[in-house]
Amino acid sequence: MIALVRIALSRPYTFVVLALLLLIIGPLAALRTPTDIFPDIRIPVIGVVWQYTGLPPDQMAGRITTPFQRALTTTVNDIEHIASNSYNGFGIVKIFFQPNVDIRTANAQVTAISQTLIKQMPPGATPPLILNYSASTVPIIQVALSGEGLTEQNLADIGINQLRTPLVTVPGAAIPYPFGGKQRQVQIDLNPTALQSRGLSGQDVANALAAQNLITPVGTQKIGGFEYNIQLNNSPLKMEDPMSATSPACATAIRRKPTSFTSTATVRS
Repeated sequence: MIALVRIALSRPYTFVVLALLLLIIGPLAALRTPTDIFPDIRIPVIGVVWQYTGLPPDQMAGRITTPFQRALTTTVNDIEHIASNSYNGFGIVKIFFQPNVDIRTANAQVTAISQTLIKQMPPGATPPLILNYSASTVPIIQVALSGEGLTEQNLADIGINQLRTPLVTVPGAAIPYPFGGKQRQVQIDLNPTALQSRGLSGQDVANALAAQNLITPVGTQKIGGFEYNIQLNNSPLKMEDPMSATSPACATAIRRKPTSFTSTATVRS
C-alpha cells in the first residue's frame, strides 16, 4: 500500500489520466450493458400437448404419450431427454434438446411424426398442440376473473373473447388458453330399455345424430333477374331441432318407421 502511494506521488499525471478514463468509461459501460430480469437461457425445449376428452391418465399414457415418445427417439435428432405427464384427458410431453440443436429442424421433425401417429391413436384423436419455449420462459402475470352475478360460463366467455384477445398484441408475450370456467355441453342419456324394445344400440343413435348434423355447401340459385343464396336445414341451429326430429338412420337399422331421439334418450344441456 505504501509503495502504491509513493508511485502515485511520483507520477501524478498518470493517475489523473486513469481517473479521467474511469470517469468516462464507467458511465458508458453502464449504459451499454444489456440488462434483462429474465436472461435468455439457451436450453431449447418443445412441448407437445395431446388432448382426448374423457380418457383417464393410465390410458392416456399407454395409448398416446408412450407410443409418441417411442417414435420421437427414432425420428427426432439431438434429444437430450424426454419428460411426460398424463392427466385426465390431457397428455403433456416435454422434449429437451442439446444446446447446439437446430430448433427449426426439430420443430419440423416433431410435427411430422405427430401427424403420422394420428392414424395409430384412438379413433377421434386430434393433432397435438406444439409449443416452443426455453428455461427462461416463465409466467410473469396470472389473472383471475370473478364477477358478481356472472356464471362460470359468462366468465369463461369474457376471458376467451374479451380479455385474451387484446393481450395477444403485446410484443413478446405468449398468452395461454384460459383455464377453468364452464362451456356448454349437450349430453344424451340413453334409455337401454327403450333402445332394446326398438332393436337399437347406442352406436345407432350416435350415427343418426351425426347423419343429421351435416355441413353441405349449397351455392346460389338464379330466379329471374336475381341470384339468391340458398341455405339447407341439414345443420340444426338449436339443440331442440335434431332432438325432436325423427331419425331415418335408426329406421334403416331396424327397417321400421323412423324413431325420434326423445323416445329413446333424455337430452340435457
